[in-house]
Amino acid sequence: MSSIGQPVGASVGTTAAAPEVESTTQPGPDDARVIRRERLKVLLRSKTFIAGVTILGIWIICAIFGKLIAPNDPLLTDPIAALKAPSSAHLFGTDLLGRDVLSRVIVGARDILIVAPLATLLGTVLGTVLGLVMGYFRGATDDVLGRIVDAVLAVPVVIVGLLSLVALGPSTVTVIFVIGIVFTPVIARTVRAAVLVERDYEYVAAARLRNEKTSYILFGEILPNVLGPVLVEFTVRLGYAIFTIATLSFLGFGIQPPAPDWGLQIFQHYGLISGGYWWPVLFPALAIASLVVGVNLLADGISQAFER
Repeated sequence: MSSIGQPVGASVGTTAAAPEVESTTQPGPDDARVIRRERLKVLLRSKTFIAGVTILGIWIICAIFGKLIAPNDPLLTDPIAALKAPSSAHLFGTDLLGRDVLSRVIVGARDILIVAPLATLLGTVLGTVLGLVMGYFRGATDDVLGRIVDAVLAVPVVIVGLLSLVALGPSTVTVIFVIGIVFTPVIARTVRAAVLVERDYEYVAAARLRNEKTSYILFGEILPNVLGPVLVEFTVRLGYAIFTIATLSFLGFGIQPPAPDWGLQIFQHYGLISGGYWWPVLFPALAIASLVVGVNLLADGISQAFER
């Protein structure tokens, strides 16, 4: 198997199929290691990637150790201290129920950094399998599945999410499932495009000549050579998932109270902005923006590395 997705068997002459495959597949692991080292060097030199990792790393630390870092209990209410402006006592102020906004922003990273990656992972796995099948078999299989994918893509993600959550009821598990299903067609189309290129390479033809099972050809031969686009698509969709979860929470269909979810905090307080109480909305919004920017920077860095 060629581990770098290039045609196998490019040697001159008309040698028999079996010797040719055997001689050309042996250098594969060495070539793969060289390419992995080069990509790693590109990533480590990429300021975009490093910036993305730094931002994402800060929020991951908040998600894991949030309750230890937070200065106050994010769920503790104090009606007397409600809607206090930012001060030395409460750096980000307090919300409508007197809860410390800084603590809720810090601890709120946990919910979104659990739900978003799980939803994206679900969509990536389903989309990759679907894309492999569509790209490899083509013909009627590709046509039928392609029409279904196009139909789903024709409807905005948020609309599909809202309709599904209304039907199934809002919950964390439902949000993960709905976003994963919605992302599946987008990822499938990207993987299909990569598979269409790989399926014509000689290493796939050699696997067929060896009478390998279709499942092995798809997941043992082709999949390793399209992992680059899959990884890039995962990081890109992760940013969309974060924004989608925040949007659904803002509309009241995402993560439910009393969780300190960022989108939920904005939903609960955006009506107070006109009264001059901007801090319960601004700081969660900045948290969402910074996390999405960090993920997008990470995706750009990975994309640059795999394009080389």
